Amino acid sequence: MRHFLRDAIVQNRRASPVKALTYNRYGPPEVIQVSEVPRPEPKPYEVLVRVHASAVNTSDWRIRAAAFPGITALPARLIFGLCRPRNQRLGSEFAGVVETVGSQVSRFSPDQRVFGMTPKGSATAEYVAISESGAVAEIPEGLSFNEAAALPFGGLAALVFLEQFAALRADQHVLIVGASGGVGSYAVQIAKAGSAHVTGVSGPDNQDFVKGLGADHTVNYQATDLGSINGRFDLILDTVGVVSPRLSRHLLHPGGLFLPLNIGLREMGAALLNPLRSRKIRLGVNSNTANDLERLVELVRAGSLRPVIDSVFGMQAAAAAHYLVERRHRTGAVILEVERAEPA
Repeated sequence: MRHFLRDAIVQNRRASPVKALTYNRYGPPEVIQVSEVPRPEPKPYEVLVRVHASAVNTSDWRIRAAAFPGITALPARLIFGLCRPRNQRLGSEFAGVVETVGSQVSRFSPDQRVFGMTPKGSATAEYVAISESGAVAEIPEGLSFNEAAALPFGGLAALVFLEQFAALRADQHVLIVGASGGVGSYAVQIAKAGSAHVTGVSGPDNQDFVKGLGADHTVNYQATDLGSINGRFDLILDTVGVVSPRLSRHLLHPGGLFLPLNIGLREMGAALLNPLRSRKIRLGVNSNTANDLERLVELVRAGSLRPVIDSVFGMQAAAAAHYLVERRHRTGAVILEVERAEPA
């Protein structure tokens, strides 16, 4: 009888639709809806996660609004849909509990707390299915679902750009522009974990916040022209797109490196001239892998990295969360609690 009841519950869950964040056209946050969609069924190599928390990041609002910067506009439209979105589901970051696993899964088991990023969106939903070889890992002990959902996007971008693209070394002088944002707040912490000397650029209201992340020095961009900063840097990470290649050369030591997250024609042109200059620019896009996510977990467990959350909303208030991210003045991640309706 017990097995019959359990099987009946499982079958009922499979038959029931689930709530998910959707949109059927590009546009402002008002295009977002909470809709009922079929519950995903995991393939043999997939894990089905019951989602507790998701997040809204820069990539999410750009995809929703088709606000792709510079030369990426046309290629991105071809990928995501020329006139309307191909994938009408939203969200890339999630944290939750493993519900079931496919027959070929060995890394995870039911009831494990996990977090990660999906490669094709659809993470802001009651359930998400993801390959066990994808960017998914066990949540470190002591982190809540909200904190875990705040880590992947910003943490992975900061980690890959600093540790892999820049090969960050101890005692380097690092300038992080946008140090209070979704990527910058993690870049400050990761640079300090690598024993770098960190200068963080942010607005006047976030100076103490950036110092609290570990920055040795802070710059208020409203009061100080970046070109007048006294000192030279070994590395510049620009997370918001305000440093030009020319300005970066003014701020860097000979042999220094400029890492812009936003890439346009001027950055591509500057990269072509790298062989002629001692101050280089490196262009790249980080991939999201399980190994890199495990590296974030190591930093969290070592006490070198902590999740940074700006605000928490219910899924029904997703439009307000998107507005907040689109304004680009948040301090950390914006979280959507999937099971809660109202913002906090």
